[in-house]
Amino acid sequence: MTDLIRERLKAVPNRPGCYLMRDRRGVIIYVGKAKNLRRRVSSYFRPGAKHPPKVRSMVDTVYDFEFMTVKNEAESLLTEASLIKRHKPHFNILMRDDKRYLALRADQAEEWPRFRCVRIVRDDGARHFGPFPSSPVVRAAKDFVERRWGIRGCEDIVPCEETHRHCHADVIRTCSAPCMGRISHEEYKARFEEACQFLDGKRPDVLAEVEREMREAAAKGDFEKAARLRDTVFALREMTKSHFVRKTPEMRAEDAKRGLEELAKAIGLPNPPHIIECVDISNLFGTHNVASLVVARDGLPDGRYYRHFRIKSFKGADDPRAMAEVVRRRYGPDSTLLGTSPRADLYICDGGITQLRAAREVFAELGITDIPTIGLAERQEELVFDDGRPNLLLPRDSEALFVCTRLRDEAHRFAITYHRNLREKAIRESVLDEIPGIGEAKKVKLLKTFKSVYGIARASAEEVASAAGVNATVAEAVLKAVMAVTHKEAK
Repeated sequence: MTDLIRERLKAVPNRPGCYLMRDRRGVIIYVGKAKNLRRRVSSYFRPGAKHPPKVRSMVDTVYDFEFMTVKNEAESLLTEASLIKRHKPHFNILMRDDKRYLALRADQAEEWPRFRCVRIVRDDGARHFGPFPSSPVVRAAKDFVERRWGIRGCEDIVPCEETHRHCHADVIRTCSAPCMGRISHEEYKARFEEACQFLDGKRPDVLAEVEREMREAAAKGDFEKAARLRDTVFALREMTKSHFVRKTPEMRAEDAKRGLEELAKAIGLPNPPHIIECVDISNLFGTHNVASLVVARDGLPDGRYYRHFRIKSFKGADDPRAMAEVVRRRYGPDSTLLGTSPRADLYICDGGITQLRAAREVFAELGITDIPTIGLAERQEELVFDDGRPNLLLPRDSEALFVCTRLRDEAHRFAITYHRNLREKAIRESVLDEIPGIGEAKKVKLLKTFKSVYGIARASAEEVASAAGVNATVAEAVLKAVMAVTHKEAK
């Protein structure tokens, strides 16, 4: 390891991003990505590291490296792919097949236009949405717009009666059937344009419809449908926000700085906020009530200070009460975060006036009067105040709005991920509820002793029997059940 590399390693942050390895000639020989840049890059140069031959050869060739941070793993995937296509590094053998990420193509010049999944975005006059590193997200969006607006999914350039003979979409009412003349050319084009506007992020009312359908399914007790719709909403938000346009870190910093200046002026702050905290509440109709707190430093997300909260003071769905608990646990006198996380210059509640009032009541209770607090209403993405001022609707192309919505989306993603992990953990642990002889008390003993069903699966029958206080037959039944679950997930 050269002295230059030793110095470079000191500056690598614990953040997601991409790195470029160069040889003595300055030629880029390898491009990689990482959730944690410092951990990944340092692993190449660790003394005594046992690398595979290809990696060892690459490390021996490296003379210098550089890195760039990005806001999340999705962006690191796109950045890595872009850099590999551009520089064609010698050691990136696995991506030399020129694999690209999916995008949706919409050619409005076609007589009966449709959406196609493509991996090459050409300047051919068609509209493209993406690319995006998650293929399921793109396919889910395509399926949704086709069903919602009756857009044809057949491959024929001009559909006809022969096309209809081999198509089931019209039968199950997901296609407007232009091949059978059931819709006029003008109406079909209008529907297609509406679908494009949705993918452009210009139809938030459609997402609101899906959310209402989700709540109605839950009210009827159809929680499986509700959970599926919740995942659909999340995928559509990912697909429709920001059009996945990547910028360099320097450009993002410049945009963020400009956005903070606009935001301070818009909401009446004396200076641009250095530290912004944003809180999002997540629950699936009262179960696994959680919250996420994300932090932006100078307008850019800083993952070092992200925190999850499991709501403890009550059960059920009550976002204002959950918001109040988060503020108390973040800024209360017993908070462990007071000395480890920077104090906010602006606090954003993801939600409307009720969440905002709940947060401000706790701030007042704690005697904190110098942290400006606003809400961000999701429907129209308005800034909400509780001091008599009307809601503020920033221009759609405002950098101030982008700063707020990017942070809100990051809080939403962080909360949803945590919520999903808890839900999946509960599903795994529920296997214990189905075993005769294992009640709630014995279940708690097992999980307390072995930490999870994976820990139980690694134990012996004697250890399970001892921990739960059951006989050998019940212990064997426990092991059989948990091993079936963990083996299925491993596959």
